[in-house]
Amino acid sequence: MAVSRRVFVATAAVLAATGATRPALAAPAAATGDRHRIPVSPDDTEADLVRKASQVRPTARQIAWQRLERTAFLHFGVNTFTGLEWGTGDEDPDVFQPTGLDTDQWARALRDGGFRLAILTVKHHDGFVLYQSRYTGHSVASSSWRDGRGDVLRSFADSMRRYGIKVGVYVSPADENQYLHGVYANGSARTDHTIPTPVDGDDRTPPRSFTLPATDYGAHMLNQLHEVLTEYGPIDEVWFDGAQGRIPPDKVEKYDWDSWYTLVRSLAPDAVVAVSGPDVRWVGNEGGLAREDEWSVVPVQEKDYGRTDYALAYDAPDMGSRDALVKARPVADHLQWWPAECDVSIRDGWFYHADQQPKSVEQLTDIYFRSVGRNSVLLLNIPPDTDGLLPAADVARLREFRERVDRELPEDLARDARRVTSPGGVTVDLGRERDVDRIRLAEDIRHGQQVESFVVEAWRDGAWTEVTRAGAIGASRILLLGAAVRARRWRVRVTGSRAEARLVEFGLYRSRL
Repeated sequence: MAVSRRVFVATAAVLAATGATRPALAAPAAATGDRHRIPVSPDDTEADLVRKASQVRPTARQIAWQRLERTAFLHFGVNTFTGLEWGTGDEDPDVFQPTGLDTDQWARALRDGGFRLAILTVKHHDGFVLYQSRYTGHSVASSSWRDGRGDVLRSFADSMRRYGIKVGVYVSPADENQYLHGVYANGSARTDHTIPTPVDGDDRTPPRSFTLPATDYGAHMLNQLHEVLTEYGPIDEVWFDGAQGRIPPDKVEKYDWDSWYTLVRSLAPDAVVAVSGPDVRWVGNEGGLAREDEWSVVPVQEKDYGRTDYALAYDAPDMGSRDALVKARPVADHLQWWPAECDVSIRDGWFYHADQQPKSVEQLTDIYFRSVGRNSVLLLNIPPDTDGLLPAADVARLREFRERVDRELPEDLARDARRVTSPGGVTVDLGRERDVDRIRLAEDIRHGQQVESFVVEAWRDGAWTEVTRAGAIGASRILLLGAAVRARRWRVRVTGSRAEARLVEFGLYRSRL
């Protein structure tokens, strides 16, 4: 993949929006001010930490991102043609020959699969870039493909917008090619650089330039980010990992995160910065699976020129509960709204390999419920092949995946039901007995994430009977019942909450499988 890693319990007054549907959830325009991070201290008590966590709010850009639910990754580059997952940086650019490139085909397949944003690997660790850059020769401009005038990023951005899909870009911090040219990890000091840096024959007249501290390579990245963020239309997600090049340990490049973030915020103010970024965090695995209780408010610490980093291990089984807040207390700088993105590839590899096949519909559906259904956003990678097309088997699987989710969650039986709100609960009357085997809940995250535990009950044989219970909710929680339960009246009771909990969805479904 692109990544190398790699209080008090208050009785909640639950306010439900009558007849709320998924598209009506928390509109970005109504977001509160910038309260996405709150300082913490080792002297804070558990009650202090929980109170502060209850006060953290998402930014407008984070609310918009969490509403996407399904996003796509497209790993494409020289690795597609060499068969590697991590390139070397000395590839012959002429190996890049996607003679049948059709980014409209990508966009149609993603639209039909229910995806609302797509991220292209504009530059992977090898340093080969998919657009006409002024700052490197390791690019499509050096390939004979389309006589050196091809621009995958241009085609990609135009196609995605044509089909109503938001545009994201991945620009790898690592760069094997620039290492070979003595720029990456050359030990240079941080000095002020003018961005964009003029080059011979540069006819740009940017309305604004920037003076930012950076190493030689940090400035190279700034210049490439400036190109990508000013010449290809609005960008909605900028995706960084923390990869280091495969270089000697004493040659490590310390990334200029603060300068990179400043440039992104200035040129693409609505874009979320993930995963080595302050807006979105990596869930901690590459299987697309969130934790059973996934919190958007988590303890963080600042490292390496302003990079937002985990206060606990990136793969800790508990990232945001009361226990986690206390455990992180000695090292955490802030509690921050840092929601999880669950990345996984539809195939075994992140780049296309002819001998691999896509995951089954059952696998993808399970991933959906364990990502989107657990307060996270799914990021599914679908790699284009050597022709520049999404493979037919993958396209069919995306369509089948959407159809399966639609059958799992057909019409909400409670959408038009009579609702009664009371302190600590929401009751719905379906008008008649109905079979239910899927339950979907959501908090109004404009007011933070508050619910720590809840129970869902059905009125049966003259009494309220527990159907299921769980912990955190957040922007989306989907519960699958082992067998359908038949009842007319249903209710959800919040049994533990950090502050007043506000539900905007209590959906009841009967799957059509």
